[in-house]
Amino acid sequence: MMAKSFFSFIFIGVILNGFVSCQRPKFVNIGAVFTFDSVIGRAARPAIEAAVSDINKDTRILKGTELRLFMEDAKCNIFLGSIGAFQVLEKHVVAIIGPQSSGIAHMISQIANGLQVPLISYAATDPTLSALQFPFFVRTTQSDSYQMAAMADLIDFYGWKEVIGIYVDDDSGRNGIAALDDELEKKMAKMYKLRLSVNFDETEIMNLLKQSKLLGPRVYVVFVNPDPKLRIFTIAQKLQMMDDNYVWLATDWLSTTLDSISHINQTSFSALQGVVGLRQHIPDSSQKKAFLSRWKLMQQNGSASSELNTYGLQAYDTVWAVAYAIDWFLNEFKNITFSSPDKLHDIKTSHLRLGELKVFSNGSSLLNKILQTNFTGLSGRMQFNNDRNIENGGFDVINIENMSIHTVGYWANISGFSLLAPETRQGDQTNYSRVDQKLQKIIWPGGTLERPRGWVIADNEKPLRIGVPHRVSFVDFVTEVNKSHKIEGYCIDVFLEARKLVPYDVPYRFEAFGDGRSNPNYNELIRMVEEDVFDAAVGDIAIITNRTKIVDFSQPYASTGLVIVAPVRNSKSSAWVFLKPFTVEMWCVIAASFVMIAVVIWILEHRVNDEFRGPPRRQIITMFMFSFSTLFKTNQETTVSPLGRMVMVVWLFLLLVITASYTASLTSILTVQQLSSPITDIDSLIATNWPIGYQEGSFVYGYLSESLYIPRSRLISLGSPGEYEKALRLGPNGGGVAAIIAELPYVEIFLTHQSEFGIIGRPFTRGGWGFAFQRESPLAVDISTAILKLSETGELQRIRNRWFCKQGCPEDKRQNSDPNQLHLTSFWGLYLLCGIFAIVALLAFLLRVVRQFVRYKRRQMQLASPSVISSNTRCSQVIFHFFDFIDEKEEAIKKMFTQHENPTSHTSLER
Repeated sequence: MMAKSFFSFIFIGVILNGFVSCQRPKFVNIGAVFTFDSVIGRAARPAIEAAVSDINKDTRILKGTELRLFMEDAKCNIFLGSIGAFQVLEKHVVAIIGPQSSGIAHMISQIANGLQVPLISYAATDPTLSALQFPFFVRTTQSDSYQMAAMADLIDFYGWKEVIGIYVDDDSGRNGIAALDDELEKKMAKMYKLRLSVNFDETEIMNLLKQSKLLGPRVYVVFVNPDPKLRIFTIAQKLQMMDDNYVWLATDWLSTTLDSISHINQTSFSALQGVVGLRQHIPDSSQKKAFLSRWKLMQQNGSASSELNTYGLQAYDTVWAVAYAIDWFLNEFKNITFSSPDKLHDIKTSHLRLGELKVFSNGSSLLNKILQTNFTGLSGRMQFNNDRNIENGGFDVINIENMSIHTVGYWANISGFSLLAPETRQGDQTNYSRVDQKLQKIIWPGGTLERPRGWVIADNEKPLRIGVPHRVSFVDFVTEVNKSHKIEGYCIDVFLEARKLVPYDVPYRFEAFGDGRSNPNYNELIRMVEEDVFDAAVGDIAIITNRTKIVDFSQPYASTGLVIVAPVRNSKSSAWVFLKPFTVEMWCVIAASFVMIAVVIWILEHRVNDEFRGPPRRQIITMFMFSFSTLFKTNQETTVSPLGRMVMVVWLFLLLVITASYTASLTSILTVQQLSSPITDIDSLIATNWPIGYQEGSFVYGYLSESLYIPRSRLISLGSPGEYEKALRLGPNGGGVAAIIAELPYVEIFLTHQSEFGIIGRPFTRGGWGFAFQRESPLAVDISTAILKLSETGELQRIRNRWFCKQGCPEDKRQNSDPNQLHLTSFWGLYLLCGIFAIVALLAFLLRVVRQFVRYKRRQMQLASPSVISSNTRCSQVIFHFFDFIDEKEEAIKKMFTQHENPTSHTSLER
């Protein structure tokens, strides 16, 4: 009987134990560790408490299980935050909400990993918290890597290439600014980093901002913790750094600060004029509006002491995400179990009761439930990606104007900048182009709508240091004038004209580089720009590969290339050498003048000279034979008319001058010294063992020795055009050189006064001269733009002409292959004189003939019957009668007039 009762007792115990194990627990503990008295904490605490209250009242979730909240104040201290974490873990919490500080999150995450308790933060934005090192860390806010991508896009949108990043030197600050640096590097932009201590004061801010003025950029990205006093901007205003020369960009700490404060000091707010910032985008919804109304009531009854900000909304949603996950977990596992870690049993301490800490046996399962959460909360869609971060929701771009906050656009990683909120844009737009980017007009510091330049080159106290080569040869390009510290030359004029087109003032100071006894080494000049001895270098500086690796060059302002200069063969002795004294233009004019004289003389002699009469074919032959025979003085025909003889005198004088000039020029061409050179191109020059000259200080020495592998023993340094000439005349066998390799502009100047030397072949390299600037100097871009404008307007060519074309441009003289050729410009006066005499003679002849024709027609009308004369006959035949009249011999015309005047003839006519 007793045995039967014993088995019955065991059976009932088993049934009761199974029933209890299948029931949900009456309560579940969660913890929260964050800084209560902070901009974020003052909004997060009432939001978390409200969320717990709403969950416990909602019968649709947890189904009778109460959610208990244990909160500890981290007080912005990693040590106290860690203690707070241990204190809530002693309560056997299944999850910890918080912290808001990334530094504290790093420490608590290690504890959460050991006890397998999920840590869900609504405000820790450090990008490194997403690493595999922290598998139990989940984030319900945007990571700074995402925010910094938005900031980098904003900087790139307005075209700034250099910025200054101001950040707090803690884990969050360092890692966040590093993320921005990585994003800017993708945009080919550069950032100077200026750090503040964690507990910075106004003195530290002032010193840092003064230090930043020594840098070129004027675009500031402020990445600090929320600061109700807005100290950075108020001090920047005191330092006059809030004018239209500056750009101030702020991460979402600024919007969080402004959203959290009911009444901001007007003085502090006025310092924000023109600041542009980011705010995490929260879509509008009825839930959000209802909670905002509820928040007002909470402020009135004292349960909320600040305005609601983005992090407060995310804190509320974080609690709901944990509650949903616990509900799903209990539906599956029914119960929550903890186990004692073996390692903690061995630790003996009287203060920290580490032995009471338990490992959450199903922590990984609850973590998976949290990561599978998908619902719409007050802050938008609550859904996690593979990095355990909330799905990106985008950012608002805000602008502070006239003591108020204006949203000027939105940013999302799939669409870039847009005037439409991210949730209203449909489809995947990852491949958006820059043309699609749009933002509203922004009011910048100083109240201007024009985009600030964002950097300064120099100020009057620290002008730009420009190194200028102190040349001792070819000084027309650039040099110092007689140790007067005055720099002038073609290159200097180009720079000064380009500087005028740069849309801002560029204070500068030229500093001569060189000893004044020899041309300086240009590679050393470029190296001094790289090493910050000079800010820039202006002069005849060739743009070559090795130099572009260490400095930035402007757009080339002069085309250059290496050419070979050597004694040249004057190839005059050819079958057509007799044509060389005159240019083609001159030969054409001479031929035309012979034709003109032939026609003029024929007109003047045709009526009086029997040799110019006869059949048309004979007249044409006679006409041209007479004209061309005057050249050799073999013409058999003689001129009879006074006008013809007058024209012939002038014509023969013109022929005398032309033939004498032709003879002299041809003699010079045929007797000029014949210089020879077997060099045809660079390959034939390299193949010889002859010495080669190069210009002192130029890059040519390195190019010939390192690129063309010419032995350095063959290379002879030459400094001046005089040394060029002497070395070429001596030749390779007389202690000189066989040829000189130099840049084309120098060679053109040298050949201006030389006829015995010439360029062999074509330039075998192509290049240009430019101005050198330090790496990533914005001035290089603006000077390049100015040089292009100078080229388009023709000013670049006019500057060159002023320096090198006073007696004809070098290239024009170089293109003239034969300096002994005679041009039309040398004879146009004689041709003009001959033409005037010919025209005067023709006019006098025509006037005389017209008078004779009129007299003839009157006589004819007197003898004819009036009825026979008709106006139609006169008009149609008068021209033919005139030409027939001209064709008559002068003697016949005179005889006709004599017969009409004879009285006998009159009597017979009357009869």
